[in-house]
Amino acid sequence: MTNVRYPRALSLGDQISVPAPSMGVPANLHSRLDRGVRDLEARGFTVVVGESARRDGLVPAPAAERRSELSAAFAGPARAILPPWGGELAVELVEELDWQAFAADPKWFVGWSDIATLLMPLTITTGVATLHGANLMDEPWELPTEFRRWTEVASLSAGTSFTQLSAPRRRSRPWGAWADEPLTRDAAYEATTSWRALDNDPTSQMHGRLIGGCLESVSLLAGSPFGDVSGFAERHAPEGVIVYLEVSGAEASTVLRMLWSLRLAGWFRHATGVLIGRTTAPGVEGLSQRGAIERALDDLGIPVIIDFDIGHQPPQLPLVNGALAEIELIQGRGRITQHLVP
Repeated sequence: MTNVRYPRALSLGDQISVPAPSMGVPANLHSRLDRGVRDLEARGFTVVVGESARRDGLVPAPAAERRSELSAAFAGPARAILPPWGGELAVELVEELDWQAFAADPKWFVGWSDIATLLMPLTITTGVATLHGANLMDEPWELPTEFRRWTEVASLSAGTSFTQLSAPRRRSRPWGAWADEPLTRDAAYEATTSWRALDNDPTSQMHGRLIGGCLESVSLLAGSPFGDVSGFAERHAPEGVIVYLEVSGAEASTVLRMLWSLRLAGWFRHATGVLIGRTTAPGVEGLSQRGAIERALDDLGIPVIIDFDIGHQPPQLPLVNGALAEIELIQGRGRITQHLVP
């Protein structure tokens, strides 16, 4: 059994590097990217945006170039690595990245969506904590008062703890033009929301080490050393693991197949609970998104909380892969405490 390690606490004046290992940002959204940079600089950080971050297309550069840019960010003076957003093909980088080199001087690797394809291998193969729940393009939005910003979480020292509460409201409207987007918490999240237990019990509790990400992305790692959740639990989590997953847009039958692939790969063998983010992804005839979760997970004999505050329906709750977490659900309202302990 080996300890989980945490990067040094982020300090004012530290550099944040913005490579694009998955997808870059098209020209019509550069103003949103620039706003994110300004917001971080206003909080006292130095931000260096990589060349690929401002390139359009399915990917901003060939895989070798994206690997090189990401590796340079980890080798450089930055104390946090924050891609602009997700994408589709971060998996092209996984096999040939030097994860042990990344872990030699741990830095906060922050992201979600397709970036989870890279966060999980770093935590699983090296035991270094990573931070799920923000990308640079999310910076302009004000978070609920119940949440902590990723920069606040990354500024905590190892050995400390922090608590967040469930969001009272979520976003439900479709994405519009960037110039028309409301950024304050009171305007950005307009629909009421709450966590729910899959078994409809009004109360639920779980305790374990967090690990997870976007289902469509991290399920690609199942059965490989980079997605060995069972091995991570055996090496780093005697308390068991809490697996968290969120669906971007996959229809219910695909979700059911992906969840079963994770079961077959042993992802829930040491699980003490499962968190499923809310989604607007569609069902199919005879199968809803909730039905897919029930068919795949209901007989595990562990608590499952759905409509958790992660994923493609903001706001996103920052979660630290590797942190020891305590989660409590009472009548739809939730509390999560994360302990940054070895």
